[in-house]
Amino acid sequence: METVLSTQDMRLDVEDDIILARRRVREIAESRRFDAFATAAITTAASELARNVLVHAGGGVVTIEEVQNGTRIGIRLCFRDEGPGIPDVQRVLAGGFSTARSMGLGLSGSRRLVDAFELTSEVGKGTTVTVVKWKRF
Repeated sequence: METVLSTQDMRLDVEDDIILARRRVREIAESRRFDAFATAAITTAASELARNVLVHAGGGVVTIEEVQNGTRIGIRLCFRDEGPGIPDVQRVLAGGFSTARSMGLGLSGSRRLVDAFELTSEVGKGTTVTVVKWKRF
């Protein structure tokens, strides 16, 4: 059973908000002594997913949580928006698909960087992406 040790909501409305969210995630990973790879992975995933919220939905929010499951420490990020939603989730998760003229690696790449990944989306209502990265011992 997971216990939430701390939680913080951050708005994602402008480019600078992506930088602030990325910085906060890195600070938590470093303070919890995540190794360099895990720190880089969760920070990169945070940046990619925050950018998706801003570019595709025009803004939203990320909830950043420090979580514990037994002796394991992790960082859980939940990105929520009320944008257009994703009509074909499987296609987007396959990678290489983009509606923003980018490389299309945001969601699929982020999924590969974390230990848990969950995406729910409803066309016309928005998207929620939740990821978890656990500290390695």
